[in-house]
Amino acid sequence: MAAEGGVRKRNNAEKAKAKAVAADQAGEKQPAAAENGATKEGTKAARGSGGGTGAGSSSFGTLLVVVLLSVVCVFVYRDPSLVLDPLSEFLGLEETGQVPETRSFTADVEKRDAVVSAFKHAWLAYERDAMGDDEYHPISHKGTNLTEAGGIGYTVIDSIDTMLLMGLHDEYARARKWVETKMSFERDANFNTFETTIRVLGGLLSAYHFSQDELFLEKAKELADRIMPAFDTPSGLPTSMINLGQRKGAMSEDNQNLVSTAEVSTLQLELRYLSYLTDNDVYWDAAERVMRVIKGASLTTGLASIFMNPEDGRFVLSAIRLGSRGDSYYEYLLKQYLQTNLSELVYQEMYHGAIDGIHAHLIKKSEFARLTYTSELVPERGPSGQISWRLMPKQDHLVCFLGGSLMLGAVTSGAHALPVSVPPRPGQLTATGKRDWNTGVELVETCMRTHDTATGLSPEIVHFRIPSDNLDLAVGNMPQDWYIKGAKPGAPPVYDARYILRPETVESLFLAYRLTGDEKYRRYGWDIFSAIEKHCKIETGGYASVLNVDAVPVEHEDKMETFLMSETLKYLYLLFEDDSVVPLNKYVFNTEAHPLPIFNPTRHANF
Repeated sequence: MAAEGGVRKRNNAEKAKAKAVAADQAGEKQPAAAENGATKEGTKAARGSGGGTGAGSSSFGTLLVVVLLSVVCVFVYRDPSLVLDPLSEFLGLEETGQVPETRSFTADVEKRDAVVSAFKHAWLAYERDAMGDDEYHPISHKGTNLTEAGGIGYTVIDSIDTMLLMGLHDEYARARKWVETKMSFERDANFNTFETTIRVLGGLLSAYHFSQDELFLEKAKELADRIMPAFDTPSGLPTSMINLGQRKGAMSEDNQNLVSTAEVSTLQLELRYLSYLTDNDVYWDAAERVMRVIKGASLTTGLASIFMNPEDGRFVLSAIRLGSRGDSYYEYLLKQYLQTNLSELVYQEMYHGAIDGIHAHLIKKSEFARLTYTSELVPERGPSGQISWRLMPKQDHLVCFLGGSLMLGAVTSGAHALPVSVPPRPGQLTATGKRDWNTGVELVETCMRTHDTATGLSPEIVHFRIPSDNLDLAVGNMPQDWYIKGAKPGAPPVYDARYILRPETVESLFLAYRLTGDEKYRRYGWDIFSAIEKHCKIETGGYASVLNVDAVPVEHEDKMETFLMSETLKYLYLLFEDDSVVPLNKYVFNTEAHPLPIFNPTRHANF
């Protein structure tokens, strides 16, 4: 993967060029059964009355050839690599140094501009009613802050790089003015370390990259310096909370003084890039120490429990899942390898181990349509104290990042050589790469199937059917393969039934489209965007969450999450934009969709 040309130390002479650019733009499938046409009667007729080599014998031979060819066609249809890979090897295509097939994707201007209009509908309402507040409530037309001591502008910072990418110059100028004159981190209150890093620090760094405005870098350094005390624990794992005013870490009582695996391992892209920009190893060292501790404590399966003890750096007996508290750990293993221009092999090794574990233990197929989905492992203690693990067929909407992530990993970490074609040819991927590509494609399709609701929006959590469910498919017209646990017609909506403007499915659609050029991913994205417009849009401004995706007309929750403008609308915009905007061979996205450039590091991990 090529290093990002726009990355530079702060004295780089190309800074003026970057400013100019910124001014213009931010289990297994069930095979089809082969019907054997040779019934007993047909076989008897084919043999003829006289045996030997007559016409009956010839007919039987023809029929047998047809059946065998049909079987071969079924298997080749399911896996074209059965033919393409040996053919490529026979013809020597992989050793010829041939130029991979490249494609350029032009913008779908009408749909792209519709997404821009949606962003403006959200931003202008927030700016009108709640400028500077952390969160926005579009129905009551007010904002709120995360602490009683005041906010730090979560929504503002989360939105700036989207404005830069969309070319919204006036909106950007007003947001920048607020950062310059009103933004303050001098808040004597506890903020979530993880959320503050991915949303605010990541947003400031991305805004700096696209604008080359020193204001954002100075604010990023100040915020990071206030966050650093969170890493002052015996293990080096950061505390869940950080008092920005006192510059002091604090534990979360909700987690019994434990830290979540995803939260401590999803700070690395931001801190590493800041270290690169400032030549300050303090940020890099803190981020890397966390990964060293995790690697030392890792389970033999490659999977990670969702909680760790910051005192000794060990995993705590807890659930293993790809949803909340686990998701972005797996995401950042790949992205740390990509961010450092494929030079940090320890992260590639950890990534492959984790994905092997996912395939071995968590990937399953649904009963009827054979949809690929992910499960969770829940520890249970028996009467005599022994531990067993129960497989739960539960998949958070958060897990829908994984499909696109696996596809991206397949064409980078799972490729024989780079770059690969778009879409990749089977011979260009390793066996592991092909496995991950196929699983990724299937998971994207599964996530789209969870949008088969009354609103066309996906619920927060779905469960997949297993024989022990004993559920009546006729109740509530539930889908054949999955259901919303506890949902009943006419009853109050359960938590799992809500849609809170989450971006994970459209994130995977964006990646899948960039890696394949298949127009169906744009169609899928437009369907989701249309559903958001129809059911989440508040006419007076902004967008609100939906309490029950299976009830129309919808009932809203008065809240517009910051990731709507940071992630959901940004990924939709990029899905319909020209692929020269934020190309995947030059950028990685942090888990809040803030693009950060790929660079060549001057140091490497020592573990």
